[in-house]
Amino acid sequence: MGNRRHWTQDEIDPLVDAVRRVVDEKLIPAEDILDRDDTIPADVLDLIRDLGLFAYAIPEEHGGLGLSKFAEVQVIAEFCRAAPAYRSYVGTTNGVGGQCVVLAGSDEQKQRYLPAIAAGELIVSFCLTEPDAGSDAASLKTRAVRDGDHYVLNGSKRFISNSPVAGLFTVMARTDPDNGADGISCFLVEAGTPGLVIHPPLKKMGQRGAPTADVSFDDCRVPANALLGNKEGHGFRTAMQVLDDARIHMGAVCVGLSTRFIEEMISYAKDRQQFGRPIADFQLIQAMIADSEAECFAARAMVEKAARMLDAGNPCIKEAASCKYFASETLWRIADRALQVHGGYGYVKEYPVERLFRDARLFRIFEGTSQVMQLVIAREALKAAETR
Repeated sequence: MGNRRHWTQDEIDPLVDAVRRVVDEKLIPAEDILDRDDTIPADVLDLIRDLGLFAYAIPEEHGGLGLSKFAEVQVIAEFCRAAPAYRSYVGTTNGVGGQCVVLAGSDEQKQRYLPAIAAGELIVSFCLTEPDAGSDAASLKTRAVRDGDHYVLNGSKRFISNSPVAGLFTVMARTDPDNGADGISCFLVEAGTPGLVIHPPLKKMGQRGAPTADVSFDDCRVPANALLGNKEGHGFRTAMQVLDDARIHMGAVCVGLSTRFIEEMISYAKDRQQFGRPIADFQLIQAMIADSEAECFAARAMVEKAARMLDAGNPCIKEAASCKYFASETLWRIADRALQVHGGYGYVKEYPVERLFRDARLFRIFEGTSQVMQLVIAREALKAAETR
């Protein structure tokens, strides 16, 4: 997908090792600052750029790493042992934001934007969700009307990740009001364009440091060549293709954060003394650790299998939705167990599980709720049964 080449495990391992060192030595120690200040420290962001993580899914011909999906999920699972706010910058830029350009952009659009994305100089936002169009994305109402050599955009977008810091917005807007999903097109709107309004950042339960805001378009005029791929009516299918890729990615994110919860759970259980011995000696604590390890292993196996399918060019709508559904629900169960093992200490800010618990709740909603994933999985299963 997107001109990614095959990476051997011998090539992947050094990158994963480098990410692990930065996570352990720099990112995890900076989490309290991130949560307190609601922003990623500039020097930490520079480290993430230096690792090449803004380039992982950008093709090599445009300055990126061009990781295979199988390589990507291993790197992201390691990266997301740290607070998931770090991933928001690079994941949205490489993923749902930037992949629209990779998959459907014109040669001119790719040359204009992809090298800057790969260098970490251009943050991208993906503008699909609206106040009245969340799970039912095909019902979006933002309009784009052709006016000579321009399009005029009007409408509102909701819960847009990276929007306060983005330099480019991939915007889904309706160019044909009478043609359902096929009437939706995608536009590349640069920050600072008159009529593009970024509202104040939203105050969220968790994921502090990952800026999110509403975005609106008020007679926002963009040149005709801002139309992605110079084609009307391809926006929704591009968005859906990108979301299949993103759901496997989100599964890897949940695997990484699940791994972190297990690490915190085990560390605390070995140190905490009750009844004259570590609580790790007690079988009910061991049961929670065992369940968490087994479920995390299953989620990782699912994500890696789906990534291989995507790399091979095989359809994986059901498998991608299964990854997102199972891994995010698994993460929530593991997060709950980790807090339970910590007892009262898990409920106060003295230990990282309190903050990570708040972060984890998003993933059962983000980029497709668990209930929508169930619908997608069932729909694809029933469709397959009809053809057998």
